[in-house]
Amino acid sequence: MNKTKMSKFISLILRHHPEVIGISLDAHGWANVHDLLAGINADSYRFITMPMLEDIVASDEKGRYSFNADHTKIRANYGHSLPIDLELEAGIPPKILYHGTAQKSVASISKQGLLPMERLYVHLSNDIPTATKVASRHGKPVIYQIDTQRMIQDGYCFYQSPNGIWLTKQVPVKYLEKISK
Repeated sequence: MNKTKMSKFISLILRHHPEVIGISLDAHGWANVHDLLAGINADSYRFITMPMLEDIVASDEKGRYSFNADHTKIRANYGHSLPIDLELEAGIPPKILYHGTAQKSVASISKQGLLPMERLYVHLSNDIPTATKVASRHGKPVIYQIDTQRMIQDGYCFYQSPNGIWLTKQVPVKYLEKISK
């Protein structure tokens, strides 16, 4: 299995389905590295070593993963569908953030705003190019600008993941402005 496919498989395990390799995550999303490696290697189709895992974590362009200090535990930094506490502290985001989505989602967003769907949080980007890149994976990109300053004034909380992605529980329609079609 190549590095990209292995990274996607690890993402599936750490964000959504640890049971596929017979492991569990603690309340904060941490998995035991030894158990993760053993679980992946139990299938003769897949093989990973600790140096390979460290390379995946270090080279992931989106910063999806983190090790604890002694590299005995690993977790995904964001994107979970599982009910876990990432121990994120509330923060003050820039006055404006962006969200990229596919054209097919515009009608729903116009009615309901941004919802986390199967995930714990709505993911927001610091800039338009990043939001566009995210959206392009799902079809024709549409970019929304989010008035985070107003949201904070109205009592909404924001959290920043270790890789810089801003997270919030929802973004109601009144804080959204579609800036691309």
